[in-house]
Amino acid sequence: MSKADLGDRVRSEAPLLFVLATTAAFLVFGKGWLGDLSDPLWLALMFAWLFGTILWAALKVVHHADMLAERLGEPYGTLILTLAVISIEVLMIASLMFVGDNNPTLARDTMFAVVMIVLNGMVGLTLLLGALRHGEQSYNLQGANAYLSVIIPLALLSLVLPDFTQSTPVRTLSGFQATFLILASVALYGSFLLIQTVRHRGYFRYDDAALEAAPDAATEMAPDAASDVALEHGHHAQEPGPVPLHAVLLLAYLVPVVLLAKKIALPIDYGIETLSLPAALGGFVVAVLVLTPEAVGAVRSALANRLQRAVNIFLGSVLATIGLTVPAVLAISLATGKPVELGLDDTDILLLVTTLLVAVLTFSAPRTNVLQGVVHLILFGAYVMLIFAP
Repeated sequence: MSKADLGDRVRSEAPLLFVLATTAAFLVFGKGWLGDLSDPLWLALMFAWLFGTILWAALKVVHHADMLAERLGEPYGTLILTLAVISIEVLMIASLMFVGDNNPTLARDTMFAVVMIVLNGMVGLTLLLGALRHGEQSYNLQGANAYLSVIIPLALLSLVLPDFTQSTPVRTLSGFQATFLILASVALYGSFLLIQTVRHRGYFRYDDAALEAAPDAATEMAPDAASDVALEHGHHAQEPGPVPLHAVLLLAYLVPVVLLAKKIALPIDYGIETLSLPAALGGFVVAVLVLTPEAVGAVRSALANRLQRAVNIFLGSVLATIGLTVPAVLAISLATGKPVELGLDDTDILLLVTTLLVAVLTFSAPRTNVLQGVVHLILFGAYVMLIFAP
């Protein structure tokens, strides 16, 4: 590595100093800073500082996960990206669970927010922008169907079934039911990983194969599209470094996210409990924090006419969120005795079922178009509207 390359790499990691400094400041002074949030300006400042720092760190986590992806290839690359983001989500939910006493629906709201943001917001925006640039786009239909075949039962078992069980009086699960759901979630997600990484890896590599068969395809696109393809193939402004380097830096950014998650839980919890903000807003904020980096990656992939990578990102996010978050929060609930309500309200159940049905229709054909993107964005708008006007 030349001195110039080393200097560029060091400068690119300058955010780590800010993230570490912010983490140290809140560890030392956070109790005083967050002890009294009655001043709206101070509350907004603390929330904005923490939100911005966590988001910046999360973007760097995803950057280094993406660099690892370039070294390891698909489908491992997307899997690393997804697991890095979901680990942030699970840790933030756990932190908020321990801080807030009156929000047993946080995990449910977060998972529902992820499903709505991804399957409607991210999918809609990705398909719309990709179709506006490239017309119709192709992907591996078998891979999308594999995702949905696991997402649908996990979503319904986790977010709908608790409304209809009789062992508990509210939208919770008994200890036996929670244990079953933990095992079922782990079994389904583990089976999917076996398919994705061992037995049927080809289901998730449509665009890679297409570009390998036609290496000049990128040059036939518009110049800006060709440059995006180059980015997706690893021709980043900064080439990937050694695997151990990116693994260490990924952890260096991830640890502050974990530590700051407990701090941002305080202004979020204060806003919900004291300012009477919608309870679902806490889950929405967590989902936006953890999904923004993946949303950027999915949109870039679609604009580069690499829809398969975008499909892997957004469907993988939903699957990992439900498949990993449900066991984690239920295990925390069983261990600590803190109640967790997973069952959705009737309105949200209708929106969830509609979203799943539309997703099945969207990914039932091997090519996508503008109309599908518009439909998903309208459903996302309905979700946001119902947060503030249930």
